[in-house]
Amino acid sequence: MLSRLSRPRVLTLCAMPVLALFTAAAFAPLPFTIALPGSTADVLGKDKGRQVITISGAPVRKTTGELRMTTILATAPGADIDLADVVGGWFRTDQAVLPHDSVYPAGRSNKEIEKRNLEQMEQSQDSAVAAALNHLGKSEKDVDVRLHLADVGGPSAGLMFSLGIVAKLAGDGEGGDLTGGRVIAGTGTIAPDGTVGPVGGVSLKTQAAARDGATVFLVPEDECSGAKAELPEGLRLIPVETLNDALTSLKSLNKGTAVPSC
Repeated sequence: MLSRLSRPRVLTLCAMPVLALFTAAAFAPLPFTIALPGSTADVLGKDKGRQVITISGAPVRKTTGELRMTTILATAPGADIDLADVVGGWFRTDQAVLPHDSVYPAGRSNKEIEKRNLEQMEQSQDSAVAAALNHLGKSEKDVDVRLHLADVGGPSAGLMFSLGIVAKLAGDGEGGDLTGGRVIAGTGTIAPDGTVGPVGGVSLKTQAAARDGATVFLVPEDECSGAKAELPEGLRLIPVETLNDALTSLKSLNKGTAVPSC
């Protein structure tokens, strides 16, 4: 004969497997990555003691202000992210919870991921040089541009590299300084024809930019909504689709004429 259990007892016993499941989930690794605002670097200046942009074969202008490329800092590919990390990240404005595979390709080792990121950076630098020189009507046979940026991977600095090259070679194209003495930050891939592409993580990059003194942020137009999500006070967003868009907007900003906004 089976004895009867009181209802509270039954509910307690039924809840135990669910509680065990949540307890296990709280400590089990989850397929996410936590991202934070990363470092920024002035492409017109030096990084770790070396000039970021070095040009020979053409006169180089003296520049003022700064052009800062921006990054995000993500947890390492093999880091264990548990439920507490994910929940905490969702409720913080200075963090983002991203699917692991959106940051790190599945099935690749840490060394393979690092190699891929460095290759993307090298390709981005080549495209940035080509875009800048194409815009200026100059040939890579006559002008030698070398780019150096330590400990940064990926393609998202392309736009800022191109702007830095143009600033050093031609200023704003009208005898002035491209930055107008401002601290200008931004992000975006770039193709040799000057097309600017999206990169992701823009809401974290705007925070990094504001932290490091920027008052203007150049963002790929398709990512305006993401950039506005957690926009720091005092940071002006300017959407761009091409290198020419960025240059035109910065010239207009210096003249005090109308500039597009997100």
